[in-house]
Amino acid sequence: MSADNLDVRVYVEEAPGQRREIIAPTDMGLSLMEALKASGYDIQATCGGMALCGTCHVEVLAGPALDEPSDDEMYMLESLPILSDGSRLSCQIRITPRLDGLVVRLMPQMA
Repeated sequence: MSADNLDVRVYVEEAPGQRREIIAPTDMGLSLMEALKASGYDIQATCGGMALCGTCHVEVLAGPALDEPSDDEMYMLESLPILSDGSRLSCQIRITPRLDGLVVRLMPQMA
């Protein structure tokens, strides 16, 4: 966590062995999807963060344990053509202090 304790570091694996650090505030109620978009990542987010489209699909590679996906999120994930054990919808992950050090990879957008 950064010095002011309001920001966390999230790492995006852009290629094998190549990670980009993004800094995300914990005091604004943002989702990981919103933080990724604010950092310049081209995420469609067609449904606006309602867990209805899957265009914000990420794979969690490392970092702190996350809460279990909701039934709605699991339903959407199970409909995607590419799914891994670490698959999550970034719109459903809230930026909190415990996310510091999270490592994700953006998955191909199929929508």
